[in-house]
Amino acid sequence: MTELTGPEAIARVKDLVEDIDFTMLTTRDDAGNLVSRPMSTRQMDDNGDIWFFTSDDSKKVDEAEAHHEVGLSYCDAKGMRYVSVAGRASVVHDADKMKELYSPSLDIWFEEGLDTPDIALLKVTPVETEFWEPAKGKIAMAAGMLKAFVSKDTPDDDIMNHGRITH
Repeated sequence: MTELTGPEAIARVKDLVEDIDFTMLTTRDDAGNLVSRPMSTRQMDDNGDIWFFTSDDSKKVDEAEAHHEVGLSYCDAKGMRYVSVAGRASVVHDADKMKELYSPSLDIWFEEGLDTPDIALLKVTPVETEFWEPAKGKIAMAAGMLKAFVSKDTPDDDIMNHGRITH
């Protein structure tokens, strides 16, 4: 596995997170259970923070405010690309940031657009991020795995790119 670090790894995470778009946001409920739901990523900013729109009166906001530690799991199974983020969540009410990130596609969730009374942003600040993706494309990876299967050997080390970022 080819290990990516530093600015190269951060750039790959940004590309992956914004391209895969949907993630499973995992919070902890009052009973201590891990609870996940799909969220659409609006942006990973230059500081590495990942932004989502939400409603103030949602369970996920209550859970994120009670237990700030959250997880994000991005999965593009067809492209064999994956990102895992352990981070800290906070609810943000910044009108300028909302204007920057809002698009009409969100009107389905927020009927009054940015004037929806309980609209908010959920910001996840990564603490630990890890990702995996094919090093030479999906077809080359599949060929390498097939070769390893037929030869009863382990796949070549350079079949996947992997990165871990501790923030």
